[in-house]
Amino acid sequence: MNQINHQKSSGKLLSLVFLTIFIDMLGVGVLIPVFPLLIIQGSEFNIVPIGWSNAQAMIMAGWLLAIYPLSQFIFTPILGQLSDHYGRRKLLALSIFGTSISYLLFAIAIHSKNLPLMFFSRFIDGASGGNISIAQAVIGDISKPDKRARNFGLIGVSIGIGFVFGPFIGGKLSDPELISWFGAATPFEFTTLLSFVNALLVLYLLPETLQIRNTRTIDYLRSIHNIIGLSANLQLRKLIFSLFLFNAGFTFFSSFWGVVLQEVFEFKQGQVGNYFAYIGVMIILAQGGLVRRLSGKIAEYKVLPIAMTGMAACLFVNYIIPSNQPNLIYYVPPFIAVCAALCKAFGSALITKVSEPDKLGEAMGINSSANALGQAIPYLLAGYVAASHARLPVLVGAILTIFAALFFFLHFKSFKIIEAVGK
Repeated sequence: MNQINHQKSSGKLLSLVFLTIFIDMLGVGVLIPVFPLLIIQGSEFNIVPIGWSNAQAMIMAGWLLAIYPLSQFIFTPILGQLSDHYGRRKLLALSIFGTSISYLLFAIAIHSKNLPLMFFSRFIDGASGGNISIAQAVIGDISKPDKRARNFGLIGVSIGIGFVFGPFIGGKLSDPELISWFGAATPFEFTTLLSFVNALLVLYLLPETLQIRNTRTIDYLRSIHNIIGLSANLQLRKLIFSLFLFNAGFTFFSSFWGVVLQEVFEFKQGQVGNYFAYIGVMIILAQGGLVRRLSGKIAEYKVLPIAMTGMAACLFVNYIIPSNQPNLIYYVPPFIAVCAALCKAFGSALITKVSEPDKLGEAMGINSSANALGQAIPYLLAGYVAASHARLPVLVGAILTIFAALFFFLHFKSFKIIEAVGK
């Protein structure tokens, strides 16, 4: 009987944690169709100061995108350490409250066309965005060893579903043609309420799951130390650098692709949301289908350069699709999804093989820090690239991903991994 009650209790806790991850990704996704509305000339929701050129607007947009992952890069490892020290429940609730406040500030900034407030809200959102890492720690705390891999796998499902519904909801709630009082701020007012309720649920329903508190001194420069730690492992350094190039290339593509859809292909915000939701569905299908079938059957170092090259080809195709044939862009996402899913899954798997067993957590932390930089730096640079032409970051993304494939292909022998197909 106690075992049954424990299973029911664990199931409820897991549901709450997965809901938290879903809502967090929902908030990330709603920005995608709204973002172009804030910077495109002629949009009724444009927040660019009067007198600014289109180039200045694009550069500003790049900074606005970059501040979120940059803030995450700094604060996520700190929140993780604080949760080890003070407990999961309070830190998780606090980070979700912070996210809720950031959404509210962003909505106010849209209404008032207040750029400094908008930047501040993005900084707060990134600083409090460690809730996924804390949620992962909660799952690790309450999962039995034989269920841990399965439960961590469900994190990807929650993230994927959140990314599907986020752009879709953002596109609908920002469209005044559906309901007259809908606007660019409406999705963030919605996620403000959703996150606030989620924080209350965590605060009052989630028990403390941390059993042994870590009393070590908090390392407030953990992200910097993670990057410096790359110098100790040549194999890991080369692998993470190739994954960094790949992530940077994909970020260059995704940063202003929503703007391209509206400016070049004349999409409405609802269509932009539907398009990115479509990509999300394709990624979920790829993760659950192809990745699962190939896992353990083909060596990771054989899959990665092929997937990276495939992504480069997809981005180049997106770059050259004529503006008068918008339907063609719907043929590319399934291939983007397959390449992205393969690189994420097989890249993470290869990290576990080039890392020492007792330093795997450190290696994953280094990879997370590199991923954050792989978003922040391209977002920032993409604004300057898009200043000349909104579509140009897509070409830069294609070039970076092919460089990632070439670098990996030239150096994969240094990993000293020999695997037989089918093992």
